[in-house]
Amino acid sequence: MARPRRIILVRHGESAGNADDTVYEREPDHALALTETGWAQATDVGERLREVLGQERVSVYVSPYRRTHETLQAFRLDPELVRVREEPRLREQDWGNWQDRDDVRLQKAYRDAYGHFFYRFAQGESGADVYDRVGAFLESLYRSFEAPDHPPNVLLVTHGLTMRLFCMRWFHWSVAEFESLSNPGNGEMRMLVLGEDGKYALDRPFERWREPEPYGVTG
Repeated sequence: MARPRRIILVRHGESAGNADDTVYEREPDHALALTETGWAQATDVGERLREVLGQERVSVYVSPYRRTHETLQAFRLDPELVRVREEPRLREQDWGNWQDRDDVRLQKAYRDAYGHFFYRFAQGESGADVYDRVGAFLESLYRSFEAPDHPPNVLLVTHGLTMRLFCMRWFHWSVAEFESLSNPGNGEMRMLVLGEDGKYALDRPFERWREPEPYGVTG
């Protein structure tokens, strides 16, 4: 199995919805574009990526949202070294009906009190639902490693919650550990690096906003 040396996770740059949540009343989430700040963030990440990757090949999986595609575009990776696949399972959490902004804000308050993993938005998804589809993607990713010519790098261009859930699934974190961590900021990157012991480690942790509060020994 040709396991990659690096699995790189990048959150998209700032989108119109990150800058102004009233935009959701007029446009669907998947169609929101990067702001000028978002393009600059993505360009900066692209410079770091090109330094890390050098002339190595990379297998790219990108969420089908406009802001993630634009983020990938801003990276300016060498097309001769990149294989790109759109991956719907890496999309943003489905928030349901965003047209009623007051209702969404109320539901977000409920989510913060109930927990980001278990709370399901009306007509949308819970963190647990996203965890399940990320797990299904990981099974496909594992199978791709069986190809003898698999690139030495994997790049996922996705969303903040999806990044945390990917790492939760990969490293077998508990729900309590997941709930204690914050999403990365727009344009932030994390790398899972293969060590000499054959195990992957994060190059830097997610910010922790509280201590985990487990129910039992698995915490």
